[in-house]
Amino acid sequence: MDASNDAATDPALVIVGGGLAGMKAIEELREQGHDGPITLVAAEDHLPYERPVLSKGFLLGSESRDSAFSHDQQWYADHDVDLLLADPAARLDPAGHTITTQSGLQIAYRKLLLATGSEPRTLPLPGADAANVFTLRDVDDADKIDSALTVLADSGRPLVIIGGGWIGLEVAAAARQRDIDVTVLEALDQPLLGVLGAEVARVFADLHTEHGVHLVTGAKVSGIATDDGRATAVSTEDGARYGAGAVLIGIGAAPRISLAADAGLAVDHGVLTDGSLQTSAPDVYAAGDIAEVDHPLIGGRVRVEHWAWANDTGPVAARAMLGQDSAIDFLPFFFTDQYDLGMEYIGYVAPGSRPQVELRGDVGGRQFQAYWIVDGKVAAGMHVNDWDNGIDPIKEIVLSGDSARIPS
Repeated sequence: MDASNDAATDPALVIVGGGLAGMKAIEELREQGHDGPITLVAAEDHLPYERPVLSKGFLLGSESRDSAFSHDQQWYADHDVDLLLADPAARLDPAGHTITTQSGLQIAYRKLLLATGSEPRTLPLPGADAANVFTLRDVDDADKIDSALTVLADSGRPLVIIGGGWIGLEVAAAARQRDIDVTVLEALDQPLLGVLGAEVARVFADLHTEHGVHLVTGAKVSGIATDDGRATAVSTEDGARYGAGAVLIGIGAAPRISLAADAGLAVDHGVLTDGSLQTSAPDVYAAGDIAEVDHPLIGGRVRVEHWAWANDTGPVAARAMLGQDSAIDFLPFFFTDQYDLGMEYIGYVAPGSRPQVELRGDVGGRQFQAYWIVDGKVAAGMHVNDWDNGIDPIKEIVLSGDSARIPS
């Protein structure tokens, strides 16, 4: 490709980041009729792909690895997209309207979208870098974990998962369905406690214990024992030791905002944007995991690390880059599938809030709705296995904020 883009003629619209937000932005740019140059700059050597399949269908064996990729190489060629893979952006110069890649290539831009995503958090412990200690973020991680689960299933060795968040629990479900012994070490009193609150978190805790997961709560990991470069056990501060044929660290992710921060853009927990995803720098936008948005509907800053957020913010940014009147007009949404439990959640409860939770339906039978009420207003809602009604009526209640509309 010719990525030297002559700034005096027609600098490209440049997308930095090869995840879903960047891919959706490219689709929208072409769908809106933009026929100028587009350049995608990505750290990975893979084409852009979607991540949910990696912790769900792929590890379960129900979906292929290739199903994560929405488009093949030919699609990008047909849509005149210059792909610069395996060469991450290393420096952003907002004044000069250029980015410089790790290899030293300088690319001029007319408009720039930062969609650099997140990276998994790790543990600062000896043994955390052992060959059979994994995190799950990208397609290569998923390949390694899938291979490791095959070995564990054949050998009878257990999997230890550090962290009871969404990734940890989804991998636990996949491993149990491959008949692997699983221990989940969760630092809080319940998995997902900070996200869902005690009432709903208990549903997920019971679900996993009923499926044979050894769930250890209040577990503070103190060490990972190794032998010949491979993890053999995980220890906790109370002196317990859990044998391991492999270890997954699932303690959350951190947004990749250093490129923006080093360039002087306004950042906090993410890259600060307005409702149209415009950053503090002219002609620079942010989408996906890194965007900390002044949300028009919620009335405060929102940063979300879920598939739907990347899927929906990419097109908003693309339209704004084209000068259209474009702004966030949707609520955060996420979903999970674990064993026979399917869940959809919509809305946003700010960290540190102390919501009241209202439950409707058969909680014990795992077919119910839940609503989170903050300062008298419905901030979020979800359903578990309530497919006859689905998420749409819950969405309307959350948009209204009216707790009187919650079914009795």
